[in-house]
Amino acid sequence: MAKEEVFEFLGNVPLLQRLPGSSVRKISELVILKHYGPGEYVVREGERGDGLYFIWDGEAEVVGSVSTDEENHPEFQLKRYDYFGFGLSNAVHHADVVASTKLSCLVLPHEHSALLQPKSIWSAEKSLDTCSAVEHILHLEPIEVDIFRGITPPDAPKFGKVFGGQIVGQALAAASKSVDCLKVVHSLHAYFLLVGDFNIPIIYQVYRLRDGKSFATRKVDAIQKGNVIFTLLASFQKEELGFHHQEVSIPSVPAPDTLLSMEELREQRLTDPRLPRTYRNKVATTEFIPWPIEIRFCEPKASTNQTKSPPSLRYWFRAKGKLSDDPALHRCVVAYASDLIFLQVSLNPHRRKGMKARAVSLDHTMWFHRPLRVDDWVLFVIFSPSASNARGSVSGQMFNQKGELLVSLVQEGLVRKVNSANSAIKSNL
Repeated sequence: MAKEEVFEFLGNVPLLQRLPGSSVRKISELVILKHYGPGEYVVREGERGDGLYFIWDGEAEVVGSVSTDEENHPEFQLKRYDYFGFGLSNAVHHADVVASTKLSCLVLPHEHSALLQPKSIWSAEKSLDTCSAVEHILHLEPIEVDIFRGITPPDAPKFGKVFGGQIVGQALAAASKSVDCLKVVHSLHAYFLLVGDFNIPIIYQVYRLRDGKSFATRKVDAIQKGNVIFTLLASFQKEELGFHHQEVSIPSVPAPDTLLSMEELREQRLTDPRLPRTYRNKVATTEFIPWPIEIRFCEPKASTNQTKSPPSLRYWFRAKGKLSDDPALHRCVVAYASDLIFLQVSLNPHRRKGMKARAVSLDHTMWFHRPLRVDDWVLFVIFSPSASNARGSVSGQMFNQKGELLVSLVQEGLVRKVNSANSAIKSNL
């Protein structure tokens, strides 16, 4: 068997899809191929076996299972991509597994079982203590196949609720960890249904809608307190060659290294006499929590969120710190960052002194055109074509420094004047 064939096979085993791609690669190099004839015992009840078994070809049957009813019998027929055995425990088998046909299994020996429990879903080497802040935010705890738990770390941006970009990024992470690691997301469509509570975990339930040779489709529900607060559809594709063109060009903007960071801009504004004293005092007394994404505005100006301006914005962004190499992680980080400053642009033409407004995301769509890294600078170009019926719409394009179009985005959200500073949002509708 070719190594790449084994790697691709293991990438389709649901148990392994939640692992970092590097772990799956290592497992593919360590598994041992074993063959069994019809009627031959693969493992026996009361024995530990040789490790974790993945059925490569043929079928097997569980004999002496907990339920031997004829109605449940098909459930105990094992076929290609099924797996059995004990990887991380020293338990013994509670039933016999017998080959029904000629059977071939890939076996991961017990001594390599630690590969099944990496420190992070994104990296087998990095721990959560050493990874970047945004990688930590996008880490999920696998509960079982297709079910994950996400939390809001204490130092994560919250904005009074679970940040919408965090939910998009974590949901996409859950979907990404249910597909072959050779497939990466090329489009997603999401709806925000209820506001999330950052004090309790979010459960992400993945539904496998389709698995094809080139494409896979997943649905993810984000659940809190028994309610679905967010739902996402994502399509994944294996890389392939095809037609290529790009008719849109990157706009002429200053290089990111020549611009101030948000933190530097904030410090500068504290003493800028062109800005109202009330605004400067508010900035000075408001707790500032650094974002895990570095942002540099292309047109920093002496205006505030109470100053009318055109419905457009351009800024460079990148993740703070070095990210793991998993391509899925970089796309999840883009999804996270895309909601930081996006919908608010639809309010720009309507801002005035004393006005308070609320902007809440309703839906979010992204198309990923080309490979990307988000620990390199990415230019986000935003335009709001319309606002009406208390809804604002925005569209965006992301480019790398070479001018390649990486991502196209659209979002619609609720935009309303706030009459009471203490009014709480109970849902997005």
